[in-house]
Amino acid sequence: QVQLVESGGGLVQPGGSLRLSCAASGNIFSINAMGWYRQVPGKQLELVASETSGSSTNYADSVKGRFTISRDNARNTMYLQMNSLKPEDTAVYLCNARIRLSASSNSIYNYWGQGTQVTVSS
Repeated sequence: QVQLVESGGGLVQPGGSLRLSCAASGNIFSINAMGWYRQVPGKQLELVASETSGSSTNYADSVKGRFTISRDNARNTMYLQMNSLKPEDTAVYLCNARIRLSASSNSIYNYWGQGTQVTVSS
């Protein structure tokens, strides 16, 4: 069983910063890729940032230059440093990971965290 647990959300004023964490635990052989998505009620799920095991990163245009994704592979933990936050960044942020469970199988499984609320408001 694999769990992804996010933390670090909260209320912040415009221009402020937050750092989100996503810790993966359980029966993990390797993590191929991890990413952050965000969900606003009534809107489509949006990819915010992602990173592959080869350290290739991808960002939504709306967050480039403000958000930075990083991974601590030894701890199976991913981070999202969010700076210069704007009210339009308000959303539930969800962690996603594509995980290989064992050395004997190449199958990759997709896992999601429960989400953490980020609210940017004065």
